[in-house]
Amino acid sequence: MSTGRLPEREQRILDEMESVLRRDRQLTLRLWLLRLGPRTRRALANRPHPLTVALFAVLSGTLLFIGLTTSSAGMVWAFAGLWSLTLIGFVRLLCRWTEP
Repeated sequence: MSTGRLPEREQRILDEMESVLRRDRQLTLRLWLLRLGPRTRRALANRPHPLTVALFAVLSGTLLFIGLTTSSAGMVWAFAGLWSLTLIGFVRLLCRWTEP
């Protein structure tokens, strides 16, 4: 193979192929995931189960009720932490259910 510049026609074809590949969001995501470590990939691939998210929501509501009635700072912080996990799980479920 020559190391010189490609002919104009081949360069145009190559540019067109690159632009098509840049628009492919799934390919971009796969390539991005390949750059991550195996533990991070596994953590991102895990998708929450609907029952787990429902259980987190019930526990969050319980912690909110206990935190409000007792005015305990620990319960309020526990609610805040669990509620954030519940919201993340719910958003990931919505993304999974709405993806084509």
